[in-house]
Amino acid sequence: MSSSPNETKKKPFLPNGTVNRGFLNFIDRKTSPNATPVNGVSTKDVTVNAEHNVWFRLFTPTGATVGDETKITSLPVIFFFHGGGFTYLSPASFAYDAVCRRFCRKINAVVVSVNYRLTPEFRYPSQYEDGESVLKFLDDNKSVLPENADMSKCFIAGDSAGANIAHHVAVRVCKAALQRIRVIGLVSIQPYFGGEERTESQIRLEGSPLVSMARTDWLWKVFLPEGSDRDHGAANVSGPNAEDLSGLDYPDTLVFVGGFDALNDWQKRYYDWLKKCGKNAELIEYPTMIHAFYVFPDLAEATQLILQVKDFINRVSNNSKR
Repeated sequence: MSSSPNETKKKPFLPNGTVNRGFLNFIDRKTSPNATPVNGVSTKDVTVNAEHNVWFRLFTPTGATVGDETKITSLPVIFFFHGGGFTYLSPASFAYDAVCRRFCRKINAVVVSVNYRLTPEFRYPSQYEDGESVLKFLDDNKSVLPENADMSKCFIAGDSAGANIAHHVAVRVCKAALQRIRVIGLVSIQPYFGGEERTESQIRLEGSPLVSMARTDWLWKVFLPEGSDRDHGAANVSGPNAEDLSGLDYPDTLVFVGGFDALNDWQKRYYDWLKKCGKNAELIEYPTMIHAFYVFPDLAEATQLILQVKDFINRVSNNSKR
């Protein structure tokens, strides 16, 4: 039985491979940049490619609430990619503006939150191209960032689909030979990976919020090149079409997984694969948490995760050689 027009208006993801963009925009509460510091963080939006709607929201700690850390003369830079199944949300979305503000304030870092093209209007590899273009833009235009932004201590981070993008952008950057930007770490928060196989966690946790098999199958279908299956290297990064990382200076990586995230088997395989490739990787598991738990600021685990990211960034920064 087909859906009525009124029912269709209330569904964000449609059977014909399109999205109800109007409905998604309606439920996506947006925030504006604010040059006036709020809780020690100021923000502004910077355009990279107007034709492709590639821009970023720049979060800068102003020193209002970071105590003795205001004495630090240089700050690490975090390039952040938001989640949303490659299909919706943006740096202006309320939840991601709030998350990046917390990263900026609690870590005392400059945060570059990237807006990239969305599926199904723009398929793979548009999102990876847009992410790489932002790093190249700032490699050529360092003055856009605060004067104390340390380009030798850059980190790429993301959650869910954004963590997928973060991985693939990191691979691209390894090959790009940037002049100023040096990526020394990657933070992968519950990354969105997959494959043709149905893993034990997907079967056991079928129906989980946000990442049911029906939802993720649809998202892969509208993201991957037409005719591809889920073992494409963009989705199954450690599978039969995996990228060879052996010759790449891939950054130290911190992977977060949740015990009630149906994708956690894929996420752990990613971590295992990095280790097998000889890369430095660390895994932190939250056994009772669902997918995207950390965007809820009232959860103690959300604060704990950000502090663990801070520890990772400080440790990797201290160990890095100029």
